Amino acid sequence: MNIFLSLLLAGLVVVSAQAQETMTLPAVQLRDAISGQMLNTATFATDTTPVVVSFWATWCKPCLQELNVYHSLYEEWAQKYGVRIVAVSIDDSRNAQKVPAFVKGRKWTFDVLLDVNQDFKRAMNVNNVPHTFLVRAGKVVWQHAAYASGDEEDLENELKALTGANE
Repeated sequence: MNIFLSLLLAGLVVVSAQAQETMTLPAVQLRDAISGQMLNTATFATDTTPVVVSFWATWCKPCLQELNVYHSLYEEWAQKYGVRIVAVSIDDSRNAQKVPAFVKGRKWTFDVLLDVNQDFKRAMNVNNVPHTFLVRAGKVVWQHAAYASGDEEDLENELKALTGANE
């Protein structure tokens, strides 16, 4: 009986790992916070360009720390790894009105999208922010929840491995 249970649990772990490896970006319509254009999330990463998708909110201090670090590294990462960063605000309709000025005030140069109804957040199984995904060819290849100083190094290591870039 114990062997059967062990095999069953091992099978569940493998299935779970495979399901995570093959997570595909869902198709959700989001509004660009600056231009107002509607974008389909399924089109973020349709080729081999790596895309960092970071869920955040204006009221979340760790989110702002993380995005400020990403902003400071964005130009370097874009040159080294060809990465694109997309920050997805989960602020509700009241706070979402503040996001464009909020972003402009911080001079963030990456794309910022509004997920006012949190449809994309739910589709990506995000429970808390910040939550960052690394996507390539429409597939999630890495994800990380929360933020502590230095977490960007883990993301950069993933970018290096994904793109085969050397320093």
